[in-house]
Amino acid sequence: MGHGHHHHVDPEAGDRRVFAAIAVNMGLTVAQVIGGIMSGSLALIADALHNFSDAISLIIAFGARKIARQPRDAEMTFGYGRVEVFAALINYTTLIVIGLYLLYEAAMRFANPQDVEGWIIVVIAGIALVVDVVTAMLTYTMSKSSVNIRAAFLHNVADALGSVAVIFAGTLILLYDWRLVDPIVTVMIAGYILWQSFHEIGPVIRILMLGSPPEIETEAVLHTVRGIDGVTGIHHAHFWQMDEHRAALDAHIVIAEGRWSDADAVKDRIKAALSDQFDIEHTTLELECARHACDDPSEFGGRGHGEEQHG
Repeated sequence: MGHGHHHHVDPEAGDRRVFAAIAVNMGLTVAQVIGGIMSGSLALIADALHNFSDAISLIIAFGARKIARQPRDAEMTFGYGRVEVFAALINYTTLIVIGLYLLYEAAMRFANPQDVEGWIIVVIAGIALVVDVVTAMLTYTMSKSSVNIRAAFLHNVADALGSVAVIFAGTLILLYDWRLVDPIVTVMIAGYILWQSFHEIGPVIRILMLGSPPEIETEAVLHTVRGIDGVTGIHHAHFWQMDEHRAALDAHIVIAEGRWSDADAVKDRIKAALSDQFDIEHTTLELECARHACDDPSEFGGRGHGEEQHG
């Protein structure tokens, strides 16, 4: 009986919201292109292009959500969750391409200003703003917990701001016949799109590059492991994000001399500490007795005498 007041959106309800957002954005894109051609407004066509990218980004996000829920199998033993990160990368890359294209088109308009019909711009951009707000409301809750949906949501926020800017441009054209405001607004829209995309694409690339979670200091994790009773060292550590919400650690752990009989208990203490302090649930630990530990090991990754013996 809920109507979206929950912080957690169930998958089917979320799918319905994303599908509704796709439908309204596709309809709006067609209206904006027609309006942009009729009025001669580059800013309106720019907004339509961005809006079309909204619809595409939502389609990609929708597909990725479906795939990500597939269970683990022999082909994808980690599961399919990372497909949402790839979807976000595609969407941000698309936004960057669109932003650069709009800058090019605006430069052409500065060199050769065109006649623009202000009324058509204001009316269509007003309709666009309403659709943008509706779409943002449909996806806002989900954007908080999904990099995939957040990429689509930010497409939409940028579009809403673009619509406001287009309304402003159309009003100035109506009042003062200032045609250069059209490419000026286009540059502003493109600038915002590029700034936003470059800001958001970094964390996505970090996940795909198997980087450590930005909110957790790797050294703090290693320090915690070293502080566990029975541990004398940790090396060959790999600490990475499996997806947006899950981190993993694998490492070689050196068990203190004379404590080998306690090795399983030490391992359990390490796993418990990592789970409690850092919410790291996926850990793979290779235990070594102090007397036969790797020769000259590196702290992260690297190769020791034992590295060739396991994959």
